[in-house]
Amino acid sequence: MSRKLSFDDLPAPLMGVDEVGRGCLAGPVVAGAVIFKSTKDIRKYRDSKDLTEEDRDELSQSIHSHHFVSLGWATVEEIDQFNILQATFIAMRRAVEGLKVQVGSVLVDGNHKIPNLGQFEQRAIIGGDEKVRLISAASIVAKVARDRFMKDLALEVSHYGFESHKGYATPLHRKRIQQVGPCKWHRQTFAGVKEYIRSST
Repeated sequence: MSRKLSFDDLPAPLMGVDEVGRGCLAGPVVAGAVIFKSTKDIRKYRDSKDLTEEDRDELSQSIHSHHFVSLGWATVEEIDQFNILQATFIAMRRAVEGLKVQVGSVLVDGNHKIPNLGQFEQRAIIGGDEKVRLISAASIVAKVARDRFMKDLALEVSHYGFESHKGYATPLHRKRIQQVGPCKWHRQTFAGVKEYIRSST
């Protein structure tokens, strides 16, 4: 289940957790939480950033079909109200809670454990999305879900190019914010957005 690490000392079931969208200027943060219930396709899972969009879509479908999956979302409003780190924790807690398990252990990508998670054992793993297949799976389902959301959002708000950059701070995205101002889907407290709020249409 892990590529390099052993978690035999942790209570089962093991849950992999990861988030996407933390560094964006627009859109929600999405966290995935996964429990493996078979060995189906798990050797194919790796960090979502290292996969093509086509491979991510295919693997996400497999993960949803063969394993226990939950997604947690933190809204743009929550990001602005609580700050991005706390909103990330909110999304991760919601993802874990969505698995509907009462015991077990959480393997979370990064160097922070998830606060206020209750009775679960936790292990924070730097580079976990590359080292632990459970976390890789969580990163894949979260990435696919968020990308689809941003593509759908581009149909509603067409002039920012959300379909191409998914809300990240690309030169195109920054230019469009400067030209037309931010919209309600932009993170109002983020540099690169807050400077242009007064010019918003």
